[in-house]
Amino acid sequence: MRLLKGICLLVLGLMKLFGAPSIARADDVTDWNQHMLRAGTVGGTSPIVMSRVAAIVQASVFDAVNGIDRKYAPVHVPPAGPADASRRAAAVEAAYTALAALYPAQKSIFDARLAVSLTAIASDPHETTAGIASGIAWGQTAANGILSWRATDGFAPAPPPFVGGTAVGEWRPTPPGLLPGAGPQFAYMTPWSIAAPSQFRPGGPPALTSARYAADFNETKTMGSISSSTRTADQTIYAWFWAASTATYLWNNVADSLIERGDQDDDSGRWGEGRNSLLENARVLALLDLAMADAGIACWEAKYHYVFWRPITAIPLADTDGNPATSADPSWAPLFATPAHPEYPSGHSTVSGAAAVVLASFFGEKKHFTMDNDLLIGVTRSFQSFTQALDEVKNARIFAGIHFRSACDDGQATGIQVANWVLDNALLPVH
Repeated sequence: MRLLKGICLLVLGLMKLFGAPSIARADDVTDWNQHMLRAGTVGGTSPIVMSRVAAIVQASVFDAVNGIDRKYAPVHVPPAGPADASRRAAAVEAAYTALAALYPAQKSIFDARLAVSLTAIASDPHETTAGIASGIAWGQTAANGILSWRATDGFAPAPPPFVGGTAVGEWRPTPPGLLPGAGPQFAYMTPWSIAAPSQFRPGGPPALTSARYAADFNETKTMGSISSSTRTADQTIYAWFWAASTATYLWNNVADSLIERGDQDDDSGRWGEGRNSLLENARVLALLDLAMADAGIACWEAKYHYVFWRPITAIPLADTDGNPATSADPSWAPLFATPAHPEYPSGHSTVSGAAAVVLASFFGEKKHFTMDNDLLIGVTRSFQSFTQALDEVKNARIFAGIHFRSACDDGQATGIQVANWVLDNALLPVH
């Protein structure tokens, strides 16, 4: 890697000496955010693990750029970047260092992308070879600081397999894989900003004998069945859309597109001076991914606290729940395979609730945007507001047959609480 960087810096010096045509590039922060999303897709990273990956990468980028500008409180690394260091070089090096550590099998791809980024930076007449070298060194320092901190966050080593229990209402491994619960360590992992994983724990699923449970049960039984005659074609499409990709991919893509459109809300008061600058863009993405990561931790804490059963278990065993308004169907199956972790609350609803609050705070609630999907090529969803998107997320989980409505409602409320906390307490201006 030192050889690669030496070659890059030699190229930079020659370009400065003899001149070179400008290379059209996207913003370095959003550019490497996209590299991160591709790495997660190629690596087959699970949704909950991807929330941690994104937070590490975007925290590294933010602390690298902010460490030079020193306008905001850092995520973790004290601002100490040289004043003449290249902010662009610091951003790309921080992202590169974090991604290479998280996805070592993809290092050769990151090496090539780093070389392209540094060459593009060298074409900027405002950059100097010395400043780029300083930016590279500082970006690596910032990323290593974040990586070192999160190495002891409780993510590894993984705890023993969690298999739940067989009591009425209790989660147990679900077909077809009958796998143990995924990511139980996230229930007690060190948060990024919130005080504790249980800080915003929701009140729990409705009692099995309650009218609310019966209403939830019967809605999912009807709308979420693989053979449902009530679910519309569009409802089936968007159930698959929200399931095929991670929340991290979906919401980071929205953020990147809104940043590049320059669609910030001038009345939000969150952009600070020099809005839409490299630092401001890094801050938006850092707050987004910190909020989603903490929402994931809060959600998983609640999941493994309540350990509530999934519809695929509850519906065949409804004759044991003590509720006369529910009826068993031993042959019932959901639209698609149930994720391997407890039902309450909904992870996608929780994390999406957090994402929407952060993005609405910067871009405005009533903002038109379109989402694509990395696995459903050509399928898009368009929304006139963040609230509209959140309503679709909740319905998608129910119409997929993997959640009850209470889990989606309470999950979204939890995510909103987490996001508001992050916005009020993290990366604030330094006075």
